Amino acid sequence: MTFNIREKMLQSLKSLFCWKSCMGTTLKKRHIFLIYAMLALVTFVAFEPVRHSEFVNYDDDDYVTANPQVKSGITIEGIKWAFTTEHANNWHPLTWLSHMLDCEIFGLRPGWHHLVNLLFHIINTLLLFYILQSSTHSLWPSAFVAAAFALHPLHVESVAWISERKDMLSGLFWLLTIAAYIRYTKCPSIVRYFPVLLFLAFGLMSKPMVVTLPFVLLLLDYWPLERLQELEVRTVRRLVVEKLPMFFLIAASSVITLLGEAVLSHEVILLKDRIFNAIISYMVYIEKMIWPSRLAIFYPHGLDSISIWRTTSAALLLAAISIWIFCLAKTRKYVLVGWFMFIGMLVPVIGLVQVGSQALADRYSYLPLIGLFIMIAWGATEFTAKWRYRKVTLMASSLIVLFLMLVCTRMQVRHWRNNFTLFSHALSVTENNYIMHNNLGTFLLENNRPDEALAHFNEALRINPKYVSAHTNAGTVILKQRKFNEAIAHFNEAIRIEPDLAKAYNELGIAYGMQDKLELAIENFKKALELEPNLTKTSLNLRIAQKMLLEGKSDTAD
Repeated sequence: MTFNIREKMLQSLKSLFCWKSCMGTTLKKRHIFLIYAMLALVTFVAFEPVRHSEFVNYDDDDYVTANPQVKSGITIEGIKWAFTTEHANNWHPLTWLSHMLDCEIFGLRPGWHHLVNLLFHIINTLLLFYILQSSTHSLWPSAFVAAAFALHPLHVESVAWISERKDMLSGLFWLLTIAAYIRYTKCPSIVRYFPVLLFLAFGLMSKPMVVTLPFVLLLLDYWPLERLQELEVRTVRRLVVEKLPMFFLIAASSVITLLGEAVLSHEVILLKDRIFNAIISYMVYIEKMIWPSRLAIFYPHGLDSISIWRTTSAALLLAAISIWIFCLAKTRKYVLVGWFMFIGMLVPVIGLVQVGSQALADRYSYLPLIGLFIMIAWGATEFTAKWRYRKVTLMASSLIVLFLMLVCTRMQVRHWRNNFTLFSHALSVTENNYIMHNNLGTFLLENNRPDEALAHFNEALRINPKYVSAHTNAGTVILKQRKFNEAIAHFNEAIRIEPDLAKAYNELGIAYGMQDKLELAIENFKKALELEPNLTKTSLNLRIAQKMLLEGKSDTAD
């Protein structure tokens, strides 16, 4: 009798513990579902003003509004073009197809294009939370990292700039590659490895910045996947060999990028200056992560302000942080992984191989900041482990930080409303920004404010006398003022700097035509069409000039 009572009590206790366990699991699932919902909601709230933004005349015309292949939507010819072109100095066919699909569905209504970018950003945020939570089993640190990724003002450029669809797509496939890789590591097989390669290939066809992904996977092998518990040569070799197919894809993508025209030669920016700028840029990214102020669409190279002392100080600080992190690596693996994820992922865009003319760019931090967020989230959890009111303190401070991020992001999004607000803001927070002077001048010229436009073109040329676009734009304004010699001087200078500039030849032809120098006009129109055969206006100008020349000769004969 006593035995039966004891057995029933044990069964009751087991049932109770089982019930509590099930309740705990159910509660955790509810927490996870709630976090997903909140992440999606706050991300939408932060970036919702983009639906009122317009296209901007800085790459958006090249990518969408003035691109006949993209504006035509999804066509067989367009698909072939997407996979064979290096238009805009990049090979990213999936990015082109994404823009084509937008135009097919929404036409040229910018609000919908912006909302597609935002949708991708929300999906990326949810994927990041899924990856961190499922691999670390740490719910709240994972939620904080995902929320910081979603709301940080440095990410406004990637989301609010339609031309940065490549950031959204490459980020999506970067995260999908990691998710597929985690699945592969649980039960390695060729079948599970194939999605890893496929998503990596898709990422490279969206933006080549994901070339560092195999190295990121090696870091994840160390933590949180714990596949590299001891740094044994045999284990390291096995994990590196496992990623060789990925490196082949990376090599092919790197060759295509290096062959592209966007890579500037060493004569434009010296290697020494690139190294100095790269070292300082690492510290600037960290500074803007902590205090995201004075954000701009373009940061010009301040080569004159880069001193050896400033560069040395930044280099020593980076080295000191790295050494300190190596010392912590055995007991705090997340610190090493987060730091070198940040450092390594910026290598392709830090300026050593100069793509474009910017010193740094907010959009380049879209994925690398995840590393710093990991260091902060897990570091704060460990640092406060013995605090009496730890949970309350962490929750309150996290909510305050995230709320401030949300407010700053909404404020930053407002600057992307249109060309005027974007370019004016960039000029207000940067110095010697010749590209933004030129862009604002172009906007003013299009809105019948030629005198103000010319002032900005002249300022751009004062800062950078070799800036070709400002020469052609200034020449165009001066030509309308019928100052022919001054305008021709600008066009000739543009051609001297960039001999294959079709626009300058066209404008030069117009200048000669207005002076009735029709043979010179025809010569320049033909040269422009040799360089760019699809220039419709130049073809029309050529026909008019030829007709006028024939009529003039007929009149002379009569």
